[in-house]
Amino acid sequence: MSGIVVDGLRWEVRSHGAGVPLLLLHGFMGRGSSFGRHASSFAERFRVIVVDLPGHGRSGIPPDPARASVERTADDLATILDREGDGPAHVLGARVALRLAAFHPRMVRRLVLESPSAGIPTERERRARRSADAARADRLERDGIAAFVDEWEREPVFASQTALPPGRAARLRTERLDNEPTGLAASLRGAGQGSMEPLHDRLTAIRNPTLVIAGALDPAGWARAERVAAGIPGARLEILAGAGHTPHLETPAAFRSLALAFLKEEPAT
Repeated sequence: MSGIVVDGLRWEVRSHGAGVPLLLLHGFMGRGSSFGRHASSFAERFRVIVVDLPGHGRSGIPPDPARASVERTADDLATILDREGDGPAHVLGARVALRLAAFHPRMVRRLVLESPSAGIPTERERRARRSADAARADRLERDGIAAFVDEWEREPVFASQTALPPGRAARLRTERLDNEPTGLAASLRGAGQGSMEPLHDRLTAIRNPTLVIAGALDPAGWARAERVAAGIPGARLEILAGAGHTPHLETPAAFRSLALAFLKEEPAT
């Protein structure tokens, strides 16, 4: 697999390893290669599938930001897994992974959610977030990627990332800078929290075995993750000490150990 077209949008999809498929979904400003050592370790037991989400990496930039929405992205991923014969797959991610499990449960085996959100509950709050993300997108297109990354890295939610080892921090910044402003702008406008359909009322319908991981240094994210875990029947919540919003970056060994132990509870086929 490499370039796959779904409903007119090109997706970059790569896989390695063998066994039960494991789909890894990156966050904003990432790409499939962001998982690095995690992907290599998981590939020792699973067939790891990584994608570049719309507007990121080598995947297409939709001219209509709505094409990059969480909803359309989850639908595309279900199509990709079905078309390529990779479903059902274990899935590791956040909002897109949650949407995939809620609306395409037959394509998901086990679900690992990192600092997830089920969406913003009220329309007033969503409208405010859409306005804020639209302003971010405008600044990104006007001022360029470097200024935007500088601004993004000053967001309070990422404060704990200042403790990353220098090499890891440098790689993360390089990865963020290696994005197309138009692609990120489309993602901000189409896939931001304010544009996402809330999933709070769908959580009880998720029957996939679920592990929710959050960082102790991210109180707001911890609270959101706690609500998600409480809403999914049988879900397990793990809070990692020393980690903020991105445990897979900040405490990688602990994150990988938790995820791998959970995924291995289902015998490989």
